Amino acid sequence: MSRHDFSERDIHMALDGELPGDERAAYDAWLEANPEMKVKSARYVADRAALHAAFAGVLDEPVPARLQKIVFGETPVRTAGGRSRWWLAAAAAAVLAVGGAGGYVAGIDHIGLEDPANDQLAEQAIAAHVIYAAEKRHAVEVPASDKDHLQTWLSNRVGLKLVAPDLAAEGFQLVGGRLLPAGHGKAAMLLYEDDKGERISLFVTAESAGKAKGTYGSEENGPEAVYWLDKGYACAVVGSLPRAQLSSVAKSAYSQLLAGLAS
Repeated sequence: MSRHDFSERDIHMALDGELPGDERAAYDAWLEANPEMKVKSARYVADRAALHAAFAGVLDEPVPARLQKIVFGETPVRTAGGRSRWWLAAAAAAVLAVGGAGGYVAGIDHIGLEDPANDQLAEQAIAAHVIYAAEKRHAVEVPASDKDHLQTWLSNRVGLKLVAPDLAAEGFQLVGGRLLPAGHGKAAMLLYEDDKGERISLFVTAESAGKAKGTYGSEENGPEAVYWLDKGYACAVVGSLPRAQLSSVAKSAYSQLLAGLAS
């Protein structure tokens, strides 16, 4: 199988351990050649970890006999009564809450707490950070030494004026940036590093929706994203810093983005 034959279905097979061993090398090469699919794979891994953590306390419990009978067709499913309909609705809502909200942690100022689109922005930013922040030689496409070109190139590709925030006061220096897919559009990712090698990233894309802000983490002890949607920007700062520090860095980055937009 060539790498061009792989699809999103193969991502799920790989995560489930069902991808044939002789196809693994070609699959890994296909992921490296398709950043959008690599980001999806990382997101699915994070979602699976979040789901596992959410149900860790009940995964090993035996399935109740009455539910086994329903699954195997030994007991008819009752849906006519109000109680049964309520139970089904509640179960569906619970599944949607876990699947749609992922690993939502907490909103800032309680804005945008229930909009899955905001979580999706944060998930994309976290997935990109997990992939590229760990890279040593290929973390960015354009280095910080070519900052002017980096800003112009990403601004033109993303479709909004973009400046690379100066985060030296927060202890971080710009490493560089890259272009990423984001839904039906494009996103810019700027990578920063402190003197200890700790990295954070800034994920920015154009967003015409209303205002929102919050904090999101897809798995326990994993990186978190502080995000804003305002003035045409959708912005997320991702890192594994203490939450107060990450929030401070994010506020500085976002204020500089808005200042750049006004200049």
